[in-house]
Amino acid sequence: MAKIIDGKSIADEIYRELRKEVSTLKDKPGLAVVLVGDDPASIVYVRNKERACKRLGLNYKLLKFPQSISRDELLSSIRTLNEDREINGIIVQMPLPKHLDAFDVVSNIDPLKDVDGLHPDNLGRLSSGKPRIIPCTPLGIIELLKRENIDIRGKNAVIVGRSNLVGKPLFHLLLSLDATVTVCHSKTIDLKRETSRADILVCAVGVPRLITVDMVKEGAIVIDVGINKVEDKLVGDVDFERVKEIATFITPVPGGVGPMTVAMLMKNVITAYRLQKGKV
Repeated sequence: MAKIIDGKSIADEIYRELRKEVSTLKDKPGLAVVLVGDDPASIVYVRNKERACKRLGLNYKLLKFPQSISRDELLSSIRTLNEDREINGIIVQMPLPKHLDAFDVVSNIDPLKDVDGLHPDNLGRLSSGKPRIIPCTPLGIIELLKRENIDIRGKNAVIVGRSNLVGKPLFHLLLSLDATVTVCHSKTIDLKRETSRADILVCAVGVPRLITVDMVKEGAIVIDVGINKVEDKLVGDVDFERVKEIATFITPVPGGVGPMTVAMLMKNVITAYRLQKGKV
């Protein structure tokens, strides 16, 4: 029976550490969130970020725009935030409407204020082994593993999902910690063959219970990033109830990776503040 990794309690521990750090800073770091449209899930995520800022005493600013905002209007607002000395972190809540290109929008954020770690400059530094600001969910996954004293070196790590948000940056993080890393995706020919040899298995594709017990190696460490709604219930990408019987560690959904993502965002805001003050 697996040990269930309690992401919420680990995140609470991180908030206590960050609160102490914030109390030593000369100014309060500030986060600006840009929300385009009224996607219900995005509104919930934005609210969670505001709550986290209040919890740490950080300044928080929400810029809400209609779905129809033009590229020029949006980029103009981002440039204003880039120049605002009271704002240390900027995030653009995804997904964006189809007429706006996410890569284009994120590329216009000052890389030192890009607390999602998705600016090409920050992703390039990560892939070069010289990270500066790291995407929040992959950073949270590594933090979970470290705080459970899980040694990553030499392990076979398999990531299911190749998004810029999770899969690709996590590949570089695990590689830098001396794991042997495989990335699977929708064109992988034999997914079960790949996942069943993983010592560390991470699934981040958004398909409910995609990973079944026969796809998991006995004794594996299973990290479930998926959040899916099935009959008004949140479930992950892993068949949690069955897989927990053979894994050594497993994250639940909800309460696993999710709380860590927001905690790491707060950590990144403080990192960005220090970078801008020349203290990193």
